[in-house]
Order: sequence, then C-alpha cells, then structure tokens
Amino acid sequence: MNAASVLKSENLDVGYKTAILSQVNLDIKAGQFISILGPNGAGKTTLLRTLSRHIAALAGLVQVEGGPLSDYPALSLAKIMAVVLTEKAAPPLLSVWEYAALGRYPHSGFLGKLTGHDFEVVASALTSVKADDLAGRMVDQLSDGEMQKVVLARALAQEPKIMLLDEPTAHLDLKHRVEVMSILRGLCRDQGLTVLAALHDVDVAAKVSDQVILVKEGRVSAFGRPEEVLTSEMVAELYDFNEAGFSRHLGGIEIQGDGRSGRAFVIAGQGRGALVYRLLAKKGFFITTLFPGQGDLDHYVAQALGARILGESTGLAESSALIAEALADCLFLIISGTNPAKREWEAAIIRQALAKGLKVLALSEAQNGAVPDGVRLCPDLPGLTGMLDEYMERGRGTDKNREANHD
Repeated sequence: MNAASVLKSENLDVGYKTAILSQVNLDIKAGQFISILGPNGAGKTTLLRTLSRHIAALAGLVQVEGGPLSDYPALSLAKIMAVVLTEKAAPPLLSVWEYAALGRYPHSGFLGKLTGHDFEVVASALTSVKADDLAGRMVDQLSDGEMQKVVLARALAQEPKIMLLDEPTAHLDLKHRVEVMSILRGLCRDQGLTVLAALHDVDVAAKVSDQVILVKEGRVSAFGRPEEVLTSEMVAELYDFNEAGFSRHLGGIEIQGDGRSGRAFVIAGQGRGALVYRLLAKKGFFITTLFPGQGDLDHYVAQALGARILGESTGLAESSALIAEALADCLFLIISGTNPAKREWEAAIIRQALAKGLKVLALSEAQNGAVPDGVRLCPDLPGLTGMLDEYMERGRGTDKNREANHD
C-alpha cells in the first residue's frame, strides 16, 4: 500500500520579489527522508522557507495533509510541521530540558502550563536524539553538535509529522554529523516522521535519502530515488565539476588526478586496487588500468576517478596493442591485486613494462609466487607511498639538473 502524501506542491514559484525556483511539483510521502541538493544560491533554503510558510509563495499551491498551507492557523500548523533553520540560538539562563520544553508551545495553552503528558513528551524527545545526559546542562555551554541535538529535541517536542531542516549538519564535526543524520534516519523509520532537509553533502544524501530533489537554474531538474537520480552525469551537471566523479555504486565522490605527475598503469582486482587508485589520483597521476572485472569494487572506483580502463569494452585479446601503447605513456606499473583469470596477461604486461624500462612496484600481498627480477616489492600501502615519493623526487631532481645544464 502506498504511503499517504503529507506535503504537496503544485506549480509552485518561490522567491522574494522574483522567482528563484519555478513550477515546483512535489509529492512527499509520510515516513520518508527527502534531501534537497543543489549548488549555493539554487533556492534550497528559499524552497524550505516557502513550504514552512516563513515566506509567501509567488505562485502555485502548497498542501499539508490534503489542506491548503495558507488555511492553517499558526498553532495548528506547528502541531504538524517543525522547522529547524540554520540560525544558531543559545539563549542564556535556560537549561537543555527547559529549551526542549519550548517545543510544547502549540500544545500548552495560553498560559504555557505543562502537564504530566508534556513532561513525558519532552523526556521522550531528548531520549530520541540521545541527549538525556544533557538535560541539566545550560544551553549556552553546549558544543555545536550537542546544541544541534537539543534543537532537534525541541522540534520533536512539537510532536510533528513533518520536519523541515536547513543544513542540519553545518558546522558539526564528523562524529556529530554522523550522529545527527543517523538520528534523523531513525526517526523516519521508527516514528514515521517525514524529514525534508537541504543538504550540501551528496555522499550523505545518497546513503540516507528515500528521495532526492535536485534544484538548479531556477527549476527542479530531478525528483526521485537516489539510486536512479544520482548518476555520475547528473551529479556532475548539478555541481558543474569535471575534476571529480560520482559513483552511485559507491555512494560517493572521487577526486580525480590532474595528470601533472604523469600516468601510471595499475593491475588490480578483487578490491585491492581502490586505495592505490586514490593514492595515485591524490599525487596527480592519470590512471590506466587493466579491466578489473564487472562488479569489482576496483571497477567502480576506477570509473569514478576517470581512469582509462583497458579491456572493458574490447576484451583482453583485442586490447594487447592498446596495452603496449599505454605502457609507453606510463611512468610506473603497479601491481596491487591479481585476477587468476588474467594471470597470464598480467605476467606479459610485467615483462613488457620491464623491457620498456618502467619502474614496476608490487604490493607484497598481491604476489602469489616468485617475483620477476626488476620488480620492487612494497610491504603495504604506506610503503608504496614512500616508494612513489622517492621516485617522484628523483624525477624532479633530474628535471632540475637538465634545466641547469641547459642554462
């Protein structure tokens, strides 16, 4: 059975005097985590402020639980929708418990008197965000991460069905970013809360979202499941980058090498090449690699890093000439993993590389037998890093000597 719609927009235009986003059509279901992604200035915060009625829509309609947003009295809307914006608020002289209890204002009547039920709700809200131990602390003495959990507790104390958040992990360290996103994901799953959050981190959005909304250049360019919407091409277009690649299989972005250090050939497979690829990209290498195998982790990392993958479309037999050509363009051959099905090919590539005078480095764990003369063994990845730095430093020294002799 399909989940009920809790928030809908039809032909919605949002902005202040002129539209920043136009013709926004959304249908958000109960219990889902929805991320809004897009570059700075695309209108993510403005959309949230319009959906929460902080600013008026320029055109179109917003519905909350089937009724027009504009028809809800403020207190009635606050019982359905909680809003957490980016402004920091740490009022002095309030304890964490007192601050969280402010979320009961839609339910506490004109005098703001709390009942036993209100006390239970506040305690439950603090428990839900793992802030029980903070209840007696003063809010102006909290860290950013602790304060964000308390802000979430205050919002939960409203007992909303929908929570709108603007950059809920901004200014937080890694521990608290992970904790806050885990809490929000759990609230959707366990309490049926609908979360709509503007995020910058596409990696996190890919991992926690049921749906993603992509906004750019005045429109919603896509709305759907992250597994379908967040393709490498779509993410690159959304953020206008060509020096990185997004992999939906990995759920993250890989920063590509700029080629200033040259090109390296990598023999990989069975997940042992991913860290080597990243190391080379970080050091400024373009990468050529022998096809690691469909579904191999190395394959997805290589793709995201923009590596030249030989044998991916032509097959190994047809790639022999391309392999010889690629080796001529490389400074190193690195054996980081082996594939039994390609072992003869790998041995042939090693012989070709040595014959061409390439430096051949191999991680010890990738070797299943005698190592040919001329192959330098690395005990582990830090050892490989040191060897690469050594060879690169020698190369720079050689270049400087050539320049000095030329002068």
